[in-house]
Amino acid sequence: MRVIFGTGGTGGHLYPALALASYIQKQDPTSEFLFVGTPNHLEATVVPARGYAFEAMDLQGLAGSPIKKAKALLKFVGSLNKSKKIIRKFKPDIVVGFGGYVSSSIVLAASKQHIPTLIHEQNSIVGLANRMLIKHVDAIVACYEKAMESFPKEKTYLLGNPRASEVVEMTLTDRRASYGLAKDQPFVLIVMGSLGSSSVNRVIEEAMGQFASKPYEVVFVTGEKQYDRVMREVEEVSSQVKIVPYVDDLPGLMQYASLVVSRAGASTLAEITSLGVPALLIPSPYVASNHQEYNARELCDQGAACMILERELQPDRLVQTIDALLYDKQKLDDMRQRAKALGKPQASHDIYDLMLKVIQSR
Repeated sequence: MRVIFGTGGTGGHLYPALALASYIQKQDPTSEFLFVGTPNHLEATVVPARGYAFEAMDLQGLAGSPIKKAKALLKFVGSLNKSKKIIRKFKPDIVVGFGGYVSSSIVLAASKQHIPTLIHEQNSIVGLANRMLIKHVDAIVACYEKAMESFPKEKTYLLGNPRASEVVEMTLTDRRASYGLAKDQPFVLIVMGSLGSSSVNRVIEEAMGQFASKPYEVVFVTGEKQYDRVMREVEEVSSQVKIVPYVDDLPGLMQYASLVVSRAGASTLAEITSLGVPALLIPSPYVASNHQEYNARELCDQGAACMILERELQPDRLVQTIDALLYDKQKLDDMRQRAKALGKPQASHDIYDLMLKVIQSR
């Protein structure tokens, strides 16, 4: 199978595509992949580092002033010719878009050349790129019931995020000792994405003193760029609290957490549900269409997580909510089971199977 993946801009779009490529390669070692992304985001370095071919496309999102939007539209129109050339040279069996503005050009060009196409929507609120492509693609994969409402029922499938499959299949190492955590004591993992969140970090800094007397430990992942500032601001760190800039094997630590406090990005929630970890979600309000809040609400509505909106976040409320959850073992167990029920560990298998059917139907 020869596959072009249109993806990038953010890890939420990129890592599910990489997870799916890894799965397909295991099923069919003769498969070949080409990733199309932007030249100035993480895909430009991550994809080649993983050993996959990469083509850069100079595109930008339709955001900002009218002038910026006009420039973005002109770039998009101009990119279609490059996309057609890429497709003619690579000769894919199927083109799969994982959202983000860079995916729209390559998927649309493939559709116009009668190449089988599929798009994957990781969030509950459908992104602009995928909305543009609805009428042009052969099949659509969603991760949330709410997203299903925006797509045609006859070609949309609720199959989940390939990142969930990847996490389940990983050989996860117990990382507690690496962070000085006791195996006989519960711990809370606080992580606001790989870059961290300056606004949430400041609330956690103010709450730090309250954790000293708790019967649980805390791992606070600041994000690499904010670690030094946090360490300067925090006057005294209790032995109950471990402050680290980054965790290189997050699922390996997450799997043992009694509670995860995190953002509500697509990949993070895929990991949480695949591992069945109770979560307190603080969705980022700085993302397109406020999609993280809608992602979080899907889990909360199913009893798999709790949520505090960032505008309502205060040190006392954060600590009190963590306490209320950790001191209620029955609630934690219930959240764990409900999160696990939402996880779709077969996502990569099911999407691969759908891809084969789309190719064969042509």
